Amino acid sequence: MAVASEPYGARIREIAQKEGVDESVLARRFREGRVVIPCNPVHRPRACGIGEGLSVKVNVNLGTSRDRVEVEEEMEKLRISLDHGADAVMDLSTGGDIDAIRRRIISSSPVPVGTVPIYQTGLRMARKGALVDMDEDDIFNGIVQHARDGVDFMTVHCGITREAVERLRRSPRVTDVVSRGGSFLVAWILHNGKENPLYENYDYLLELAREHDFVLSLGDGFRPGCIHDATDGPQVQELLNLGELVRRAREAGVQTMVEGPGHVPLDQVEANVRLQKSVCDGAPFYVLGPLVTDIAPGYDHITAAIGGALAAYHGADFLCYVTPAEHLSLPTPEDVKEGLIASKIAAHAADVARGRGKDRDLRMSEARKALDWEGMYREAIDEKKAREYRARGITEESEGCSMCGDVCAIKIVKEYLKK
Repeated sequence: MAVASEPYGARIREIAQKEGVDESVLARRFREGRVVIPCNPVHRPRACGIGEGLSVKVNVNLGTSRDRVEVEEEMEKLRISLDHGADAVMDLSTGGDIDAIRRRIISSSPVPVGTVPIYQTGLRMARKGALVDMDEDDIFNGIVQHARDGVDFMTVHCGITREAVERLRRSPRVTDVVSRGGSFLVAWILHNGKENPLYENYDYLLELAREHDFVLSLGDGFRPGCIHDATDGPQVQELLNLGELVRRAREAGVQTMVEGPGHVPLDQVEANVRLQKSVCDGAPFYVLGPLVTDIAPGYDHITAAIGGALAAYHGADFLCYVTPAEHLSLPTPEDVKEGLIASKIAAHAADVARGRGKDRDLRMSEARKALDWEGMYREAIDEKKAREYRARGITEESEGCSMCGDVCAIKIVKEYLKK
């Protein structure tokens, strides 16, 4: 696959060295479209490879809402995300000066930044009258503006077609459409009786992506919003459309990844990953969670981490974090931290099962055997929290922890093994 203006050779070398993979193999997978490297030349973030043979990456969603426009709080969320290892962030702002917020996040982020341009376009039209009054120019002008600002990857819901909407209308779905961008386009299609402009004018979208060198993240507007709806007709119809669009993007030399379902029961996670990889010919798979049960509001970072670990083990490449606030409210900075760490654990667990990253676990185990607390803290995914928990009821000078005290199993066996 030919790519646009950015000279990716240096980035491929850097990623190969960092991830311990063969440079020529990585270059081939990049050319084939099985790996993407988000890098808008306006932004030029640090090198990040997403896809086959690489470590599982994690994205953090940031952004204001109509009810809470605290820009400094969003910048604090960005700082927390970077401190705790986010590989990318997305600005999903829907309140305040959206252009200014996006530009500030891009200028402050050393990692790739993604957006969903149709959010801003739809909201702008809604303030004037109704979001269904937007036209093709409104949609594509929004994409161009985000590209010019330096956005590295964009979610575009190109797979929602009139035919797919009719299938949705006939389906026995419980939650219909839970994707915000997807709902905008479904409403637009039903109101105007026309084809989705992003599908009908996909060749033009490819021209823009190639010109501005951003990755297309093909959105799953019909992702299931509850486990009852998982792997149903509308979801699969959209995925088949996305497979066609992946092939067209590759022919045009445009980097593309595919977004995956939100709510999927545990027994269907593997099938969903394998289906996407088959239909989309190995394109990088970007999944929200998936959440494996619907009954845990306040704990959905856990339900998502369970699904994310399994999805990544079976081949998903990019996990979109979920916070404890999912389905309930705009997340706080602490929610962002909890959600990110849960997804980082899921990604690492999958990497280990796929043969990567075990050295860190070994270093932690060796430090535990030696009761080397500083060594354990160094390997901990959240050093601060580990220190805080151990400090409860015990001094740092103590050899063990407050759970076992003098009857520490490691200490006892080590003493008698010496004898």
